[in-house]
Amino acid sequence: MARLAQTAGLTDVQQEILSTVRDFVDKEIIPVATELEHRDEYPQAIVDGLKELGLFGLMIPEEYGGLGESLLTYALCVEEIARGWMSVSGIINTHFIVAYMIKQHGTQEQKDHFLPRMALGETRGAFSMSEPALGSDVSAITSKAVKDGDEYVLNGQKMWLTNGGSSNLVAVLVRSDEGHPEGTAPHKSMTTFLVEKEPGFGEVRPGLTIPGKIDKMGYKGVDTTELIMDGLRIPANRVLGGATGRGFYQMMDGVEVGRVNVAARGCGVAQRAFELGVSYAQQRHTFGKAIAQHQAIQFKLAEMATKVEAAHAMMVNAARKKDSGERNDLEAGMAKYLASEYCKEVVEDAFRIHGGYGFSKEYEIERLYREAPMLLIGEGTAEIQKMIIGRRLLEEYRLQG
Repeated sequence: MARLAQTAGLTDVQQEILSTVRDFVDKEIIPVATELEHRDEYPQAIVDGLKELGLFGLMIPEEYGGLGESLLTYALCVEEIARGWMSVSGIINTHFIVAYMIKQHGTQEQKDHFLPRMALGETRGAFSMSEPALGSDVSAITSKAVKDGDEYVLNGQKMWLTNGGSSNLVAVLVRSDEGHPEGTAPHKSMTTFLVEKEPGFGEVRPGLTIPGKIDKMGYKGVDTTELIMDGLRIPANRVLGGATGRGFYQMMDGVEVGRVNVAARGCGVAQRAFELGVSYAQQRHTFGKAIAQHQAIQFKLAEMATKVEAAHAMMVNAARKKDSGERNDLEAGMAKYLASEYCKEVVEDAFRIHGGYGFSKEYEIERLYREAPMLLIGEGTAEIQKMIIGRRLLEEYRLQG
C-alpha cells in the first residue's frame, strides 16, 4: 500500500536512516506504546534502542561524534517516532534543542565538553524557559542570576520541563541584570545557563530540586517536571556562549527549530490516526457492508488524508528553509500551527470512525486522542503562532511610501 506523506528529493543516506527508524518504530515502539503509556512508565528499553541507532546525535556534527545530519532528516525521523508514540519523540526533542543551542551558540570549550557525550546519549538535555506565573510571555520571567565572584547564584522556579527528571543537563533561561542597567529591555537582560545535575527527583545538586513528575492527561511516559533553584551556584563558564544578555535570542533560535519538531510530531500522530481509521473502517461492518463503503466514511477518510499530506508538506518546507540558512520563523510558525490543528482534527475523525470502541482503552486511538491536545500548546500556542505569522507577513508586505 502506498504511504501518505512521502518526501521527494531525499538522498540514499536519508532514505536508509528513515527506513531504519521506521522498522524500529514498527517492531519496538508500536507494540508496547499503549501499555507503557497507560502505566505512565518511562520507555527505557526504547530509549536505549534509539541510543544504539545514534539518534541522540543525529544533528550533532561528525567532529563531535554525531551523524551531522540536517534538520529535515531529523524532522522526518521525529515524524516516524511520533507515529509510534509521541512521548518518545518528546524525549529526543528537548535533548536536540539543547544540543542545537550549544552547537550554534556555545563556546568552543562548551562544545568540546558537552557535544561528544550528547551524541552518545550519555548526556541528555532538558530545556527550561517557562515559569508557573507565565506562559508565552517570556519577558515576564522572574527567575534571576546574580554574579558572585567567578560564579552566579540562581534563584527561582521553572515549569514544564520535558526530561526534567531523566536529564543530566538543563538549559535554563533566567534574568541577569549584571551589565544591563535598569530600563534595559527585558529580552536584553536574559541569560541561558547550562546546568549539570544528577538524573532523578528531589535535590539533584545543591540548590537545585526536581520535585517530581507532573500528572498529565496524555504525553505520559516522558517525565514533565518543575525545577526549583534556591541558591544554586553555577560557574561563569557555564553561561551559554560565555556572555550574559544573549539568552533570549539563543532560546528563540532553539524554539524555532523546536517548532519544526512539533510540526513533525503532529504529522506523525495524524498519520498513525489515519492508519488506524482506514484500517478499522474496512473491518467494521454495518448495514451489510464495511463502513468504508459508506460515502460518509469515505468523505472523512479523504479529508483526513488531505490534511496529513498538507501538514507534511509544510513541515518539510520549514525544515528545508532552516537548513538553507535562511530565516524560517514564518514557515516554522505556519507548519507548527497547521500540523497541530490538523493533527487534532484527524485524530478526532479517526476516533469518530471507531465509534464506541474509540472510547475504550483497548484501542490505540484512545491514547492518540489524549496526546494530540499537547501539540496545540507545546512550543507556543496557536494564538502565538498566528501572532508570529501576522507580524512576519506585515514585514514582507509592508506598503511603501
